[in-house]
Amino acid sequence: MAKYEGNAVKSDVNSGNMLFEPILEEGIFRFDCSANDRTSGFPSLSFINSTDRDTPIMSHKLPSFIPSFECVHGQQIVNMKLPSGTSFYGTGEVSGQLERTGKRVFTWNTDAWGYGSGTTSLYQSHPWVLAVLPTGEAIGFLADTTRRCEIDLRKESTIQFLAPYSYPVITFGPFPSPTDVLISLSHAIGTVFMPPKWSLGYHQCRWSYDSDARVREIAKTFREKGIPCDVIWMDIDYMDGFRCFTFDKNRFPDAKTLVKDLHKDGFKAIWMLDPGIKHEGGYFVCDSGFENDVWILKADGKPFVGEVWPGPCVFPDFTQSKTRSWWAHLVKEFVSNGVDGIWNDMNEPAVFKSVTKTMPESNIHRGDIEYGGSQNHAYYHNVYGMLMARSTYEGMKLACENKRPFVLTRAGFIGSQRFAATWTGDNLSNWEHLHMSISMVLQLGLSGQPLSGPDIGGFAGNATPKLFARWMGVGSLFPFCRGHTETDTLDHEPWSFGEECEEVCRLALRRRYRLIPHIYTLFYMASTTGTPVAAPTFFADPTDPILRTLETSFLLGPLLVYASTMPDLKLDEHVLPTGIWLTFDFDDSHPELPLLYLKGGSIIPLGPPHQHVGEASGKDDLTLLVALDDHGKAEGLLFEDDGDGYEYFHGGYLLTYYAAELQSSVVTVRISKSEGSWERPIRRLHVQLLLGGGSMIDAWGIDGEILQITMPSGNEVSRLISVSEKQYRTRIENAKQVPDVEKVSGQKGIELSMTPIELKSGDWILKVVPWVGGRIFSMVHLPSGTQWLHSRVEINGYEEFSGVDYRSAGCSEEYIVTERNLEQAGQEESLKLESDIGGGLVLQRHIYIPKGNSRVFRIESSILARKVGAGSGGFSRLVCLRVHPMFSLLHPTNSFVSFVSINGSEHEVWPESGEQLFEGDLRPNGEWMLADKSLGLGLVNRFNIKEVYKCLVHWGTGTVNLELWSEERPVSKQSPLRVSHEYEVREI
Repeated sequence: MAKYEGNAVKSDVNSGNMLFEPILEEGIFRFDCSANDRTSGFPSLSFINSTDRDTPIMSHKLPSFIPSFECVHGQQIVNMKLPSGTSFYGTGEVSGQLERTGKRVFTWNTDAWGYGSGTTSLYQSHPWVLAVLPTGEAIGFLADTTRRCEIDLRKESTIQFLAPYSYPVITFGPFPSPTDVLISLSHAIGTVFMPPKWSLGYHQCRWSYDSDARVREIAKTFREKGIPCDVIWMDIDYMDGFRCFTFDKNRFPDAKTLVKDLHKDGFKAIWMLDPGIKHEGGYFVCDSGFENDVWILKADGKPFVGEVWPGPCVFPDFTQSKTRSWWAHLVKEFVSNGVDGIWNDMNEPAVFKSVTKTMPESNIHRGDIEYGGSQNHAYYHNVYGMLMARSTYEGMKLACENKRPFVLTRAGFIGSQRFAATWTGDNLSNWEHLHMSISMVLQLGLSGQPLSGPDIGGFAGNATPKLFARWMGVGSLFPFCRGHTETDTLDHEPWSFGEECEEVCRLALRRRYRLIPHIYTLFYMASTTGTPVAAPTFFADPTDPILRTLETSFLLGPLLVYASTMPDLKLDEHVLPTGIWLTFDFDDSHPELPLLYLKGGSIIPLGPPHQHVGEASGKDDLTLLVALDDHGKAEGLLFEDDGDGYEYFHGGYLLTYYAAELQSSVVTVRISKSEGSWERPIRRLHVQLLLGGGSMIDAWGIDGEILQITMPSGNEVSRLISVSEKQYRTRIENAKQVPDVEKVSGQKGIELSMTPIELKSGDWILKVVPWVGGRIFSMVHLPSGTQWLHSRVEINGYEEFSGVDYRSAGCSEEYIVTERNLEQAGQEESLKLESDIGGGLVLQRHIYIPKGNSRVFRIESSILARKVGAGSGGFSRLVCLRVHPMFSLLHPTNSFVSFVSINGSEHEVWPESGEQLFEGDLRPNGEWMLADKSLGLGLVNRFNIKEVYKCLVHWGTGTVNLELWSEERPVSKQSPLRVSHEYEVREI
């Protein structure tokens, strides 16, 4: 097997300014540490054509910014200092804030179920930063490496990349605008594939619709309730024992007939395929894989076997062309069952029962020489998902060359938009994740991937009616629009939360279907020019610093969407870019739906609110929504074709440029230009001319003919605006309010709320849910932005038990809030809880952030006997106070637990050591630390050694528990059990 020797040459230069040469086109530069590095580097897996990165061009232009570098211990550190006031975006699929200054991420594709705002590695890797300069100009930086890369933006106006030596840095710009940078980037990494038009409709999914009968029921209900929908998804339970390319004969006995019937009702069907192939003789995929020698190998040359859903699995080596061809032909046969689209999940690749959540980095890929040849998994890990998506995409094209493939991938790399859409992974059903979903979609778009969206309503946990309605309101306007939830949750279909929420979902999705002609046009432009589909609001005016941090609004071309992502509506408190922005709706305004604005000078096309895209016809009325600018002009585009296939490559389309102009109180709407060989349909043209305040003038004509509209007088315009604003207020006031079912009554103390309680002071933000175990489910260290807990509302995080048995009483009971103090009231930030754990016992917990030392937070817990009967001698049952926090391992291979025992011995406990229990003199002497060498941080846990009898370390898949156990004994009123401890983060 060929081994690429690109890393054989070592630079004799340890630091300095990088060398540059122009590549590809004007304004793009490649930077290397030395001339040797330029000729010996690994191939590019992000560029469409790796040779474009390696071939200099003639140019007289010089770069505006030259990075410096330092090579230390095999790591290449690259720094770019930019002008003060520069804003940072991109970095791919990342959680947290939109503007990235102060953040640090690591490109290492990770199965990040239940991630939070501080999680540093998600499912995809985009070693890319888009920098917007104070002038509004922009420049992009790509660290062109497939390996784990640290992107450090913690220092203002400074970018630092850190990855194994050596790799080039590619710069794009500075160009006049961020859009220009994205267009330039697309010339290197490619544009998004042109999606089939049906894929822009609404998608309904869950893990899992477990039978064809349930799928038919879901489809039937959508049509009966008049809620638009185009696609129903099948998760892993359609398979026979989770074996890919099979169907369960009992639950899905005839997939072809099911899909045929779905097609009759206007639905497409998408089915999941994972990379893990069950290691089982007699299973045709496994047997074929061994015959063709397609598996990833261990370091000893034997196929790697890892645990996933089917049990022991082998994994295709997609870095080899023969493997991609093998997979593509399997996909081709699979599509013959009527499959309309394919969902590639678990392709980071995720592996169960592994601390790292993936396969060993020492595994061997026998890659094609143009990819880097034979390399270990550390080299190919981040591109595995992209190469799987490519193989799936090519298989679908083999199956039908006249249809555009639709592939959705969880894992990806910069450039994977050429083959697949994506979503933002296993998010949580809470308001924070609703808020983050906007920024996450935008960051992906700013990193070259415009076709994305979140799981509407949240994947993990149960949405409330208000949360689901609000999420559908904004999610219906994302480029990719899908509702999804995990197993063991409540139903999350649009009708599952009561008639008020159902009506909001119906209104939201009807909005989307009205806008599909516009969204489809945006995707045509994205696929041909590299422009974004959804963009941050500041794209309307990159020079305005106020717009650069807006996280509740976004642009769809000239259409501005403004949403509320908090439980309390605050739509009145929003900022608009400079210029004319005219509000409008479809007579559908509702408190739970976003506000819509059209930029002055713009025209967008609209269509009827069909139940599915297939209902649309070229003879449908075409609506143009028009907003004139200060000069009385407007323009816009409409792209039309068959909605599928590739005839548009050969002229089989119609691209119409519409223009409107006001002259002498008459607005003339005409076609200024058209392209393509398609004949214009004979259809009515409906022009809606916006006046302000939601008012508009309607005019009708024939598409292709000039239409003239007489403007009303100034007084009449004022009257129309006044009437429209009054109608809007009436609709809002009369709208059926989505019930807020989040409030429940407590038994004592203050009222319980289904909204988590937040403690915030100094270095910490903690979130506590009293109604399920009183657990702390979020523990964010503000200075580092690190989320330490692995949790969701219902399970994991910081828990306490009342016995040695796992999840014994105290873990899931409802807790009562007995006291809540706020720092703003002059007291320390604190919360007191208690729960009845049976047998006359109460588990009490006091969580607080000391006023004098806000770097720490403390927890004082106790089990008390409150009503122990006399017959028991005043003593309770045998109990143990077991503190059970579950922490996330952001970098499992670089994380360990360290402490000094009571007897003075020093310990470092690494993940491979498994579970360890420390008792007696081997207990930590009042302090132990979870260290993350990649972050350079340690979470220190100090405790009262007199109260703690055992300390347990348990390593899970990407998690670790650091448990404190009290002694085990009965308690009385006079002898409670207590454990007092605190947490602090320190640099290591």
